[in-house]
Amino acid sequence: MTKTFFAASWAMLFCVCTACGSGPDTKKTSKTDTTAQSSATNGTTPADSTPSGSPATTPDTMTATAQTQTPAPGGKVPPASVILGRKEVPILCYHQIRDWKPTDSKTAKDYIMPPASLRAQLKMLADSGYHTILPDQLYAYLTTGAALPSKPIMLTFDDTDEDQYTVLFPELKKYNFKAVFFIMTVSLNRLPHYMTKEQVKELYDAGNVIGSHTWDHHNVKKYQGQDWVTQIEKPTKQLEAVTGGPIRYFAYPFGLWNKEAIPELKKRGFIAAFQLADKMDPQDPLYTIRRIIVAGGWSLKTFSTAINRDFR
Repeated sequence: MTKTFFAASWAMLFCVCTACGSGPDTKKTSKTDTTAQSSATNGTTPADSTPSGSPATTPDTMTATAQTQTPAPGGKVPPASVILGRKEVPILCYHQIRDWKPTDSKTAKDYIMPPASLRAQLKMLADSGYHTILPDQLYAYLTTGAALPSKPIMLTFDDTDEDQYTVLFPELKKYNFKAVFFIMTVSLNRLPHYMTKEQVKELYDAGNVIGSHTWDHHNVKKYQGQDWVTQIEKPTKQLEAVTGGPIRYFAYPFGLWNKEAIPELKKRGFIAAFQLADKMDPQDPLYTIRRIIVAGGWSLKTFSTAINRDFR
């Protein structure tokens, strides 16, 4: 790769990630974000209070949430109707974690979570008895009906933003929560806005899950030929080298997917993939697992309502 090509690619990535919430200022809304966006209009004030009560960090909670990187269940995947018949687990999607700037647009603020609001949300989840789960647990539940802890929830963070390490990681440890980090590999070591390989490894070693979010956030619906190697195969190998473990889970950039992408992901060893708020595919629900974006301006009441309303 020539220096000129890489520079051009990085410039394009900065523009794309700015549009999707990983750049410093703005985020563009895609069609699949409509559920989160419509919810955001119901509460536009950052959380300023938290429920009373102590964090749910009892020994039982610690056992339920301190998951290790265990192999995903094997065996035959059941019919789609069985998976679709399971009650959905709330899965939350975050991007940047920082205070708003005067230059941030209203749309951008929906994708930028102020640290104080994030801390209040995590405290509310702990105080309310939620237990974080990881993709292997979700996969086992969807395919075999394996038991989950009470009030399960999954926390996911896209785009490799460094504030996910500097701001979020200490809060996760405080409540013994675990999370999923979907990494775009072109951004690794691109300080000051993105995480280093060492930081990603530390997150993994602490029991969190690392998933793939492509090389440079290119729309999966536009892939042709070698794009699958550039955007999926090489980044997967790189993340496996960073973590020392398998990479089995994928998040679609912008939440956008098509049916042609699913067999390509299967061929490359992924056992599940995450979109945003659209309905799960009736033939391949494991590759269209739903998430909602938590808007930066949500109040705690709106946050709680969305968790209970947006997952059937």
